[in-house]
Amino acid sequence: QVYLTDSGGGSVQSGGSLRLSCVVASGYAYSGWYVGWFRQAPGKTRKEREAVACIDSAGRTSYADSVKGRFTISQDNAKNTVYLQMDSLQSEDTAMYYCAAVPNEDAAFYSGGLRREGYNYWGQGTQVTVST
Repeated sequence: QVYLTDSGGGSVQSGGSLRLSCVVASGYAYSGWYVGWFRQAPGKTRKEREAVACIDSAGRTSYADSVKGRFTISQDNAKNTVYLQMDSLQSEDTAMYYCAAVPNEDAAFYSGGLRREGYNYWGQGTQVTVST
């Protein structure tokens, strides 16, 4: 079984910063993970969950255009943790943020990347609220 625990959300003013964390826990020693951060804005459905950033086991990253230059995804393999550093936050960033993961061994079925369909494991979400 695989468990994702995402945390670090909160309420900040416009221009502020937050750092989200996603701990990936598994009873099986997978060779590596593709981890992504997604967000679901108020009133949006799960299918409208928006990709924010992703990172593969080699450390390669991708970002949505809306967050490039403001958000940074990184990983600490020793802690099985992926971080999302969010700077210059804007009201449009208000959403529930979810981390998602897929082990390398499942790559034939789930490709990771900036696609919701690319992941087979999801965290419970952490709320980010940005006020003006």
